[in-house]
Amino acid sequence: MSYTLDRGDLADLARGAALLGTGGGGDPYIGRLLVDQALRHGPGTITVLDPDDLRDDDFVIPTAQMGAPTVMVEKIPRGDEAVAALRALEDHLGRRADATMPIECGGINSMIPLLVAARTGLPVVDADGMGRAFPELQMETFSVYGVPGSPLAVGGENGETVIIDTGADNRRMEWLARGIAVRLGGVAHIAEYAMSGADVRRTAVPRTLGLGLRIGRALRAARENHRDPVEALADTMAGTLYDKVRVLFRGKVVDVERRTEAGFARGHATIAAFDGPRTLELTFQNEHLVARAGGEVRCVVPDLICVLEADTGEPITTEGLRYGQRAVVVGISTPDLMRSPEALGVFGPRAFGLDMEFQPVEDLVPL
Repeated sequence: MSYTLDRGDLADLARGAALLGTGGGGDPYIGRLLVDQALRHGPGTITVLDPDDLRDDDFVIPTAQMGAPTVMVEKIPRGDEAVAALRALEDHLGRRADATMPIECGGINSMIPLLVAARTGLPVVDADGMGRAFPELQMETFSVYGVPGSPLAVGGENGETVIIDTGADNRRMEWLARGIAVRLGGVAHIAEYAMSGADVRRTAVPRTLGLGLRIGRALRAARENHRDPVEALADTMAGTLYDKVRVLFRGKVVDVERRTEAGFARGHATIAAFDGPRTLELTFQNEHLVARAGGEVRCVVPDLICVLEADTGEPITTEGLRYGQRAVVVGISTPDLMRSPEALGVFGPRAFGLDMEFQPVEDLVPL
């Protein structure tokens, strides 16, 4: 069912998107402020379309921000870059979009399509191509199931636009777009994976914006009612495509090694247990990729690895990890279409250079 969003929904959606971003996807707080300002001076509400409400021949162009999350903390968008990318792609293709959509439901990229919608009047489709956040543009269910990312339009903060067309080669599209983003200061805005309504229903992870909103509300209510946030999260996820929730570790952040290189934030974080010498090590490339305790894998990409503040349940991004934070680390199962052999070939462990096979979090951490 389609619905509308207003300014009052943005804080909860940003919180839920930060969790679904698995530590990455860019800071949703910045995106929330951009959308809030656009709604304040614009239409006041945004229409969110259920995928089932799309016509087969509707033309949908996803919009997003790309770059290193560490850069986004200091390099705030001007606000019109994503619209410029959308218009550049529409002009190149000779057709106007009927709707926009997230490429990922986590982090700031849950907000960029809402910003485009608030500025253009377009509706936003309640679906995305990652079901979480991933660092590279070919890591999309759209790509896995046959939708080309090209042509892609890149928009910069000084009005620059670039069209990239690599045909069906989505990996090369990512490589070229990443180089442009680096030269634009580490962050750029994009429009890509233009597709029909029928393709959206066939290739996208459905209703993830709505899920993010429910997660954010549940975590807020848990804090207000002094309830365990992980218990509230598990209750929210029950009956969804993400129905396996496991506590991987509880402890204090004792070390963070983080660097920005080649347009990504890469590094490791170590969390020490509250009650003994045990530690958990997280490895990330924008998003958390693998969690190991005692040398054993506890959760691995594409399943979600989420770090929450232990007391409040607020999600902590990889660029926000700091020494001394009290944290609970949670693993969440991804939808089945993200666990197929074709999908794991694009965004499974080996796609990130990890020498391991994917194992579901519910097998690694049984109840």
